Amino acid sequence: MRRLPIRFILPLVLFGLLVVVLAIGIKNSPEKDIIPSPLIGKPAPTFSLPSLTDPGQKVTSAQLRGHWYLFNVWGTWCISCRMEQAMLLRIKQTGLIPLVGLDWRDDPSVARSYLKHEGDPYQTIAVDQDGMEAIMWGVYGAPETFLVNPAGIVVYKYIGPITERAWERDILPRLPLTSEPAATSSS
Repeated sequence: MRRLPIRFILPLVLFGLLVVVLAIGIKNSPEKDIIPSPLIGKPAPTFSLPSLTDPGQKVTSAQLRGHWYLFNVWGTWCISCRMEQAMLLRIKQTGLIPLVGLDWRDDPSVARSYLKHEGDPYQTIAVDQDGMEAIMWGVYGAPETFLVNPAGIVVYKYIGPITERAWERDILPRLPLTSEPAATSSS
């Protein structure tokens, strides 16, 4: 059996050490799951879209001003969106912040049926069948959730299904200490 010369072993060992150091750094990075959004600190996009649950009505950004809200981009075709459904219902039960849905590239009748069967966590839901509104928000996959303050400024963006850990660690601390009354009008 031939032994590898040191000139081959040394680069392999150094490469292995580099992989280990990078893996440890990524694993311990506190912001490894944060993808910055160009909307953070800027006004949320303005919109006027059809309502999923109130045919003939519109959901507009103007209706949401003056209140904190979570803008959740979802679709019934999205497996991860289905995974976060139970957590969204729990967030709704807290009454701390209204959830506004953007039903993205979905069949509205399928979406209504899904919400009727699984529960509707949203205060209001806008329909974005062509996907153009999601583009304005910088969405590239569902679910994505944006925290918007009463001035209409995007405070935070969370990518992926909201979990209890994400709610407690990433979203809840960004809410004001005293909860404002939730917005109740959808027209």
